[in-house]
Amino acid sequence: MGESITDPRGTWGSKLAFIFAASGSAIGLGSMWRFPLMVGKNGGAVFVFTYIISVFFIGFTIMLAELTLGRRTQKNPVGVFQTIKPGSSWKYAGYVALVTCVCILSYYGVIAGWAFGYFYKTIGGMFRGNITWDISDTIFKNFASNPLEIVFCIFIIMAITTFVISKGVQGGIERWSKILMPVLFALILFLAIRAITLGGAQTGISYYLLPDLSKMDPNVFFFGVGQAFYSLSLGMGIMMTYGSYIGKRDNLVTSAGWVCFSTTLVAFLTGIIIFPALFATPGINPGEFEVSTGLMFQVFPIVISKIPGGYLFGILFFFLLLVAALTSTISLLEVPVAYFIDEKRWPRKKAALLVGIVTFALAIPSGLSVGGVKFLTNWKFLISMDLVFGNIMLAVGGLIVCVFLVYLWRTQNALQEISLGSRGFKLKSLWVFNIKFLAPVVIIIILFFKIFNAIS
Repeated sequence: MGESITDPRGTWGSKLAFIFAASGSAIGLGSMWRFPLMVGKNGGAVFVFTYIISVFFIGFTIMLAELTLGRRTQKNPVGVFQTIKPGSSWKYAGYVALVTCVCILSYYGVIAGWAFGYFYKTIGGMFRGNITWDISDTIFKNFASNPLEIVFCIFIIMAITTFVISKGVQGGIERWSKILMPVLFALILFLAIRAITLGGAQTGISYYLLPDLSKMDPNVFFFGVGQAFYSLSLGMGIMMTYGSYIGKRDNLVTSAGWVCFSTTLVAFLTGIIIFPALFATPGINPGEFEVSTGLMFQVFPIVISKIPGGYLFGILFFFLLLVAALTSTISLLEVPVAYFIDEKRWPRKKAALLVGIVTFALAIPSGLSVGGVKFLTNWKFLISMDLVFGNIMLAVGGLIVCVFLVYLWRTQNALQEISLGSRGFKLKSLWVFNIKFLAPVVIIIILFFKIFNAIS
């Protein structure tokens, strides 16, 4: 059943539609922009190994928990807590998720704006010819420090995102996701194959795939788990909201598994593209980049310039990168919009427009902080937003999910919901152990670490 006048929330048209939409949310820029930066900042292959382990033990555990809570209540994050524990203060945990979503979208929209900017720059022929690192770096810095251009790009992103959300689940989110995400997979695979054939690529592959255990330290572990949260869109209510649109006959376990697998695969392949290209370019140190820099945007033009027919391919690639970014901004906007639809009974279009305008206003400081306005640059506004909301608050959200499911809703109720549409949950005992003990303990340790680092 799709959307109707009496059912403004809507449902997914199929399990595959959900997997594409949820993968689009998770893949996006979390995997294609932030993951390579974290790899470069945290020791290369040791970080990759830590990230994959984190996805399996922590990421999958919490994703399944969020999907289960969402499908059981068929509500947004605030509605999830209100439905299971009516009249309690737990509803404020849902509000925390809403605020986290809006704040992450505010700076995430900046990076999506970069994708849009590079799409039209590619059409204009800016990356034709032999692009060196110096040329690519200069192009990015000039672009990111142009206030009018950046604000324009953010506006376009938020306008498209708002439009898609206003069309609903099947008419908007699903239609965008299920066609373009498979094409994005194919293009990423093609670029990865091309990158490993570049001269000097072997050094980059070794850095990326052969762990140097001497580089393993608490930072690598903590940021690896944090990246798993970010890449998988956990701790901010997205998977609860997307889970609320899943039918009772669909298998939640395999759905969560496919989303985790596809997200990890794209992140892995993005690294295969980035690091061989980096090490094939003399004088580049992958550990020197900050989260606010456009590593992906600086490296991809170099790779594309070395591909036959690179002009046309570059246009297509940056268009699909833009689509990947939009599938994430769409999922972020859907969470607060679902709240206004469920709890305030607002029409979808009204809710989408209001939240879209507020988020656009919040995005401007982050957009201007990458060289556009000096005091925001000195403040490192975008980096600060990523630290607080993209790291600390996601961990807080994950901890809330664990505590609420285990001690308020109870794991036996969760397992009963999971069993609907599932012929058997072979990892049931492991999942119960992880949600009760492993995940909350790891998250608490990470929170102490991140807060201590932020203060010191």
